[in-house]
Amino acid sequence: MTEAAIRIDAVSKLYAGGKQALDNVSFDVPRGEIFGLLGPNGAGKSTLINILAGLVNKTSGHASIWGFDIDADPRNAKYSIGIVPQEIVFDPFFTPFETLEIQAGLYGVAKDRRISDELLAAVHLADKRDAYARTLSGGMKRRLLVAKAMVHSPPIIVLDEPTAGVDIELRQQLWEYVQSLNDRGVTVVLTTHYLEEAEELCDRIAIINHGRLIANKPTRELVNMAREKVVVVTLDRDVTVLPTHPAFDKVERDGERGLAIHYNKDRMNAGEALAAVGAMGHGIVDVSTREADLEDVFLNLTRAANG
Repeated sequence: MTEAAIRIDAVSKLYAGGKQALDNVSFDVPRGEIFGLLGPNGAGKSTLINILAGLVNKTSGHASIWGFDIDADPRNAKYSIGIVPQEIVFDPFFTPFETLEIQAGLYGVAKDRRISDELLAAVHLADKRDAYARTLSGGMKRRLLVAKAMVHSPPIIVLDEPTAGVDIELRQQLWEYVQSLNDRGVTVVLTTHYLEEAEELCDRIAIINHGRLIANKPTRELVNMAREKVVVVTLDRDVTVLPTHPAFDKVERDGERGLAIHYNKDRMNAGEALAAVGAMGHGIVDVSTREADLEDVFLNLTRAANG
């Protein structure tokens, strides 16, 4: 099937107090991808996820999940998605196994089709199967939330800030599991504040700011939107006067014999930057470059939208 995993069409949300949380947002999440949904705090990401989850009613627009309209066919729409919320909420008197069994029952999964033990093993909680949920660490509870979202084997999983407050090792385990789900065909939607995480994991990224969609591109294309590059050169002698060139945006000292040259890659390339330095009589001993990353793009786009 070529239909989008999630289709958001002109969705708006205006709260009673007059706050416009979403303003005519439209985008598709392609099937089988890891899709990043980024934006500053208060941008509208969680509102959009809560609309998909059926927890918030949109003011206008349409949304479908796996081809099922969330208004016309809410039962099948909800069955097609698993959502891992930001908040860690559990009944403290149930064990992880009981938590998954109850959740599977709520989705109508027959006992002989439940995969609770398989899910606990997948999120590295098999040894905590029969411990009370209240005894689990924060990272363990977050992994249990992921397992809880997968009890009905949905084709789409949404992770809302899944690695917030999780240590590096647990974050790595979580991403290995998410990657394995995606390898098996599960579409993953991710919101995160860790931009390096989104850059490494996501096939495509949408950015929301003040309730509006300001970007929706393949990750590599988005990163390539950053125009500034930096070439760092080590010279054969101490630098007394900083070199100048019309295409240099900024030149900074980097130690006694080093220069960090910032330039717009639309106006020159690294070879031309090095030639300009050489033409000023400097011998170049070593060279390295720094590409702009997703953080640069994110900041530039959100600043432009705020302006």
